[in-house]
Amino acid sequence: MSPLKMKVLGFMVIMLSISAIAKGDENENENESSSKPPILVKMVKGKKMCVKDWECNVLSRFCCNLTISDFFETYQFENLFSKRNSPVAHSVGFWDYKSFIIASALFQPLGFGTTGGKFMQMKEIAAFLGHVGSKTSCGYGVATGGPLAWGLCYNKEMSPSQDYCDDYFKLTYPCSPGVRYYGRGALPIYWNYNYGKIGEALKVDLLNHPEYIEQNATLAFQAAMWQWMNPVKKGQPSAHDAFVGNWKPTKNDTLSKRVLGFGTTMNILYGDNVCNQGDIDSMNNIISHYLYYLDLMGTGREEAGPHELLTCAEQKPFNPSSSPAAASS
Repeated sequence: MSPLKMKVLGFMVIMLSISAIAKGDENENENESSSKPPILVKMVKGKKMCVKDWECNVLSRFCCNLTISDFFETYQFENLFSKRNSPVAHSVGFWDYKSFIIASALFQPLGFGTTGGKFMQMKEIAAFLGHVGSKTSCGYGVATGGPLAWGLCYNKEMSPSQDYCDDYFKLTYPCSPGVRYYGRGALPIYWNYNYGKIGEALKVDLLNHPEYIEQNATLAFQAAMWQWMNPVKKGQPSAHDAFVGNWKPTKNDTLSKRVLGFGTTMNILYGDNVCNQGDIDSMNNIISHYLYYLDLMGTGREEAGPHELLTCAEQKPFNPSSSPAAASS
């Protein structure tokens, strides 16, 4: 190759790299031009903070960005969960877009679906709902519309095999007599300690009344979003932080093959129920829902990144299942 061609090629590589780095800034500018205008803007310690309408009504830097309804509308929710109200579904009429958006208003000021530019925001909603769709699906190989069209088919476990009462937590989250803590919700909650912990955070008595989750879709979405936004244990990342890039993996994380991306969200939410078991169906099903939703939302699965960021097949769990603090799926 001639020196001139090498210089031209090198210049093109540099320009492509700059373009990729600038993509986030372009998205931020797009946010400013196409979102609903904030009703309040303040500079706090040199940072721009905003309040928008009811959807992002707490002074926050994230409320200066697009809100979720700016880029994710009712028709898209219907596309993602097109079979949820089919006669054979098990929670007909329960889940809807309005409940999702109202629930998200609690977490949008904290960065849920409002972190980064529009591109990252859409990816996070697809990722979160990818988990939800997979965990609430009644789809199967030859189901009408395909196996990925049946998310939000359930709002509770249909035939629980146990009460999911762990006496290890009898002092902090004692089981209520006669109450069963089986899986309920958009990211199904299991065990008394998880109902207790999430109930405290949402200021709802879920320890004594876990059935509230299967009675109120907004509350069910809020519980799922709380799980997405909070770590299982202090010092660990939340699924949100691992996905949007707020988390910085340690040397131990790197040795454990835990990296930023969708794969680590599965590690955080399910531990070794899904991860560090090789290329298993339960893991691939969650990934398939995420990629399918990226396509339906117009982002495209090609933007999901390389396979090593999508999988947790070889990741060591943050919280092995032998640990009482391990997440239950």
